[in-house]
Amino acid sequence: MTIPFSGGCSCGAVRYECDAAPTVMFKCHCRDCQRATGTGAACVLYVSVKAFRLTQGSLTYHYTPGLDGEENKRGFCATCGSPLTGGESDTAIGIHAGSLDDPSAFHPQFDIHVVDAQPWETLDPTIPKHKLYPNL
Repeated sequence: MTIPFSGGCSCGAVRYECDAAPTVMFKCHCRDCQRATGTGAACVLYVSVKAFRLTQGSLTYHYTPGLDGEENKRGFCATCGSPLTGGESDTAIGIHAGSLDDPSAFHPQFDIHVVDAQPWETLDPTIPKHKLYPNL
């Protein structure tokens, strides 16, 4: 992945840039991520909050109950509704791979919550699988 990397929403109202490599890349198949993305899995790369910055527009947030009992902070574009971030904490932010300017740079290291994976979702047999959320 080329650093810095950038991305944004489908209408162009929100743009971001990140000046550090992702700490981890994975696909989450939990029901919360399925509902938030409208597909079988959320393709996510985590980066340090310090490395992430908005270059245009602002994120609107929606909070969903997280699997650990905490709220899951999800950022999206208020104009077009594109999901851009999820699982944001004080130190890290999850970026949806589909929002990258070059989504081919996303290379998931593992699948999580495969217990909730849909039968129509094809799992990559070459990467590790975790039944639930591993200790990252």
